Amino acid sequence: MSEREKGGHENPVFVLETSKLGIWTFLATELLLFGALFTVYTVFRIKYPELFYAQHLKLNRVMGFANTVVLICSSLSVAVGIAGIRRGNVKALKIALVVTLILGAAFLVIKGFEYREHFERGEFPGTNIFFSLYYVMTAIHALHVVAGMSALAYCLIRTMRGDFSADYAVPVEVSGIYWHFVDLVWIYLFPMLYLMG
Repeated sequence: MSEREKGGHENPVFVLETSKLGIWTFLATELLLFGALFTVYTVFRIKYPELFYAQHLKLNRVMGFANTVVLICSSLSVAVGIAGIRRGNVKALKIALVVTLILGAAFLVIKGFEYREHFERGEFPGTNIFFSLYYVMTAIHALHVVAGMSALAYCLIRTMRGDFSADYAVPVEVSGIYWHFVDLVWIYLFPMLYLMG
């Protein structure tokens, strides 16, 4: 596959830098979305401190912490895969992408168990302002996890086809940046919701 077919430009460095600029521009809009949600949460937490404190105690900190560890490990596996393909190690990239997808799925399964626990206790969206914000923020984040997993699954398929090498792995690099962003959002959500309610 020629460089023009891979990236639409003869210079792979140009392709990579342009793609990175694109993903960072997109993530800036995503940051506005989550920034607005964090601001709304903070405003209501200041307005109703007793309610937020009482309700945050109902969250499962063990599951929340487990999901934090899972996503941090998934960020590490993505970084290992990217470092591997930069050295031309396709096998390392394949393994890292599979591990990351498994960890992403584990995050969603744990979150599903956590939601079920709340539903069994009658803590639905709309129960109160705390749980309304909790479900909105965690559900939007979960959708971003699914989007990131889709991008990484696409990269895995292309890796299996032999599309990536040390000279070209732009989709992997861009998907990795997105995945790190998704993980970073959770690192903000976890203490905000589970520890500082």
